[in-house]
Amino acid sequence: MLAEIYQNAKTHMDKTIESLRRDFGTLRSGKVSVTILDNIRVDYYGTPTPLNQVGSVIAQDATTIVITPWEKPLIKEIEKSIQEANIGVNPNSDSECIKLFFPPMTQEQRKEIAKNAKSMGEKAKVAIRNIRQEANNAIKKLEKDKSITEDESKKAHDEIQKYTDEYVKKSDEMVKHKEEEVMKV
Repeated sequence: MLAEIYQNAKTHMDKTIESLRRDFGTLRSGKVSVTILDNIRVDYYGTPTPLNQVGSVIAQDATTIVITPWEKPLIKEIEKSIQEANIGVNPNSDSECIKLFFPPMTQEQRKEIAKNAKSMGEKAKVAIRNIRQEANNAIKKLEKDKSITEDESKKAHDEIQKYTDEYVKKSDEMVKHKEEEVMKV
């Protein structure tokens, strides 16, 4: 029973860290990454479809992303979706592809992105603590139902706290790394 609680808590904490990693991918750092477009949806025959499923998306160099739609009529829809997403650039298109030219970031933009990274890190830590709370409640219930002894309950709480500390530390390290990456000119 306790092993199941431990495994469940660890799995959920892993998912929280993975989610934080994905969230960080949407933040811009020194060089542009195609993950900045991950949250953009294009109206593909009435269905909101991820941008990377309606065309090829490649980072041509440190400041340019090229989007080549698989169907030429989609160019207008893709342009519209990028403008609505408000990612800080305007799409430039010819009849074949769309190019996004990202200007170098200002110090103010870097600070704002670092602040967003910190905020994402805080949300991840809150999620980890909520997972700890759920696990502790499950342990308390087992103790109340006399399925485990008081000593086992104490050890289980300590184990869950160890996981929590480990994952909060991972989250903090990821935030620190992302801030360094963003602030590096």
